[in-house]
Amino acid sequence: MTLYRYVTGHRAGKWYPDLKTAQAQACAIGAGFLEARTGMFYQYPGTMLEMSDEDNASAQPMQEMAA
Repeated sequence: MTLYRYVTGHRAGKWYPDLKTAQAQACAIGAGFLEARTGMFYQYPGTMLEMSDEDNASAQPMQEMAA
């Protein structure tokens, strides 16, 4: 099972079992903006998405997306 979290220069979020939950929590800590009408998530500069297998403790950072 893949786990997701968002990381900023100052914070690392908790691991969540699905991307939508990770995005909602990232929005709550100010790491991005979640468009309520469309459900699109826009991460702020310096924010990175990390993914990890539940069996494997090491995270694999995704590329930072340009705004």
